[in-house]
Amino acid sequence: MLTFSLTVVRHGETQYNKEKLLQGQGVDTSLSEPGLQQAEAAGLYLRELRFSNVFVSNLQRARQTAEIIMRNNVHSSGVEMVFDPLLRERGFGIAEGRPKEDLKNMANAAGQSCRDYTPPGGETLEQVRLRCKKFLKSLYQRMVDDHSCSGQSSAAVGTEAGAGAAESGTDGPLAGLPDDGMDGVPLHALVVSHGAYIRVAVRHFVEDLQCSLPQGLKMSKVLSACPNTGISRFVLTVSPSESGLALSAVRCVFTNRKDHLTSRNICYITH
Repeated sequence: MLTFSLTVVRHGETQYNKEKLLQGQGVDTSLSEPGLQQAEAAGLYLRELRFSNVFVSNLQRARQTAEIIMRNNVHSSGVEMVFDPLLRERGFGIAEGRPKEDLKNMANAAGQSCRDYTPPGGETLEQVRLRCKKFLKSLYQRMVDDHSCSGQSSAAVGTEAGAGAAESGTDGPLAGLPDDGMDGVPLHALVVSHGAYIRVAVRHFVEDLQCSLPQGLKMSKVLSACPNTGISRFVLTVSPSESGLALSAVRCVFTNRKDHLTSRNICYITH
């Protein structure tokens, strides 16, 4: 049994984000100046955490964000960043590079909601969900391969981490600290990805995997759109099964946190 925390961060703002244009996979833009500041703020917020593994979408905006976060980190300088195309944004087909309003108009013309509509050449939500499941399967295997011999995957550690997770999940609202949910959890993976992909992934955790949620957290908040450099955290336990590794427990610590994006923090970075 192996228990680890998973921190998921959306990339910083791009000019396309600012202009409300769809990027998807075909438009590979870099971070805007505000996006660079957001990434710096996220890096400063997470700087004291010790990441054992880092997984990043191979699109430029995610790579830049991850590089800035890791550059600010004081404990994880030797950790390899794995750039994985499974973490890419949802593909929006012919709608990429066009205003989001165009996507809404296409959906209306097709008699569908914007969320459920797939533009020609784009990915369905189910295809993104399957891509997310494939990534998670590879994540479990990588974490076990990297850490199962380190003494951190023992039943005792897993039990301690599970107990701490259950306790903090019933204590009401969390304090908003960078290391929330990590008591007794020695392993910590960082994932940097994209807004639509993260929304699908969180829905998969909550609806398909029956993820436990913090007390008092509204479902509308859990499933809301992730802001640029918004941060979410889960604690996962994987165990061997007849078909390979399987998720035996998953708990949500928080979603879409943006404490680091206060005007005071941004001002500190720019000055």
